[in-house]
Amino acid sequence: MSPVTDLIVPRRVSRRIGAIAESATLAVDAKAKALKAQGRPVIGFGAGEPDFPTPDYIVEAAIAAASNPANHRYTPAAGLPELREAIAAKTLRDSGYAAPATSVLVTNGGKQAVYQAFASIIDPGDEVLLPAPYWTTYPEAIALAGGTTVEVFAGEEQGYLVTVDQLEAARTERTKALLFCSPSNPTGAVYSPEQTREIGRWAHEHGIWVITDEIYEHLTYDGARATSIVVEVPELADTCIVLNGVAKTYAMTGWRVGWMIGPKDVIAAATNLQSHLTSNVNNIAQRAAITALRGDLSAVDAMKEAFDRRRRTMVAMLSEIDGVQCPTPAGAFYVYPSVKGVLGRTIRGAKPLTSAELAALILDEVEVAVVPGEAFGPSGYLRLSYALGDADLAEGVARIQGLLAEAH
Repeated sequence: MSPVTDLIVPRRVSRRIGAIAESATLAVDAKAKALKAQGRPVIGFGAGEPDFPTPDYIVEAAIAAASNPANHRYTPAAGLPELREAIAAKTLRDSGYAAPATSVLVTNGGKQAVYQAFASIIDPGDEVLLPAPYWTTYPEAIALAGGTTVEVFAGEEQGYLVTVDQLEAARTERTKALLFCSPSNPTGAVYSPEQTREIGRWAHEHGIWVITDEIYEHLTYDGARATSIVVEVPELADTCIVLNGVAKTYAMTGWRVGWMIGPKDVIAAATNLQSHLTSNVNNIAQRAAITALRGDLSAVDAMKEAFDRRRRTMVAMLSEIDGVQCPTPAGAFYVYPSVKGVLGRTIRGAKPLTSAELAALILDEVEVAVVPGEAFGPSGYLRLSYALGDADLAEGVARIQGLLAEAH
């Protein structure tokens, strides 16, 4: 061999980071915005964020905080003491879970809370049960912690809700944790208190940690009620991490304030990690979050009214499409229709065989951006957010109706 071929080219990006999949939801949203910037009439159903502005009184609190020199300096990595107290009080008020402020860690949005929760309790070789369809970030955070994702799929025929029997069938001696998300992103499914209690008791019986994502707790419809699994099963408190944030409830996605609540040793470990990773969360955003949490829920009540109206419109319109089955979501602001009845049919000369191919066709042909099911688990589904204006929602779904009406 020549000296050149004998050379070993060094790896420029680590295997760990190079293996991370791109966030499909952010990628779809970015592509839609880029096409809009080019002047194309794209309607995007990809973003998981309210289309409402942050309430004025919260913004005003941030403006006032920006002028206070105390907020121009480093603050404790675990969060401002006043915010940790406000989170503890809000959690007791809204879900009935009593946790001391010392068990709270303020994070840079919910995603950092997700990452740090897995990083704090998962070791290489540990398995994490992940009900599918799941939010696209969960498996990547599990992998970064060295864990192995074990998907437990529940389809539209069971309302996208996994059962204890399914979880038990997936459990092994290496099972360390269960990710529980209700209301769900991407499906909008909400577990009943009875289902939540059954799953919590099963996890406790087998010594399995529960990481429960409660970010959509206030966005429920048709009488559905989100219950905290640690409230339903109090004995889980020592093996449960609660994740939440201000993003969805108060239309504060860009402010990046989330939190995790858990056993003190885990919170201490996660705080130590965060002290090296990012240090404290932006102080101005923390002050705004204090004002948000100490206020009432009138802002979310107004948003829920609009979301509910859009939800019913979207489900009705999608259900009119031949080959599409659209369960009515009971929470969050997404619908997750099955499009398996459309796949394999010819549409404008193309024959999409996967939901990814169908999503690409919808974007190319009618300039509507949706997220394919591959981002959340098995193919055959699309996720559409109804957190956008009524007119755009109706126009976007009408375009999809028109395109899929041509399927044969």
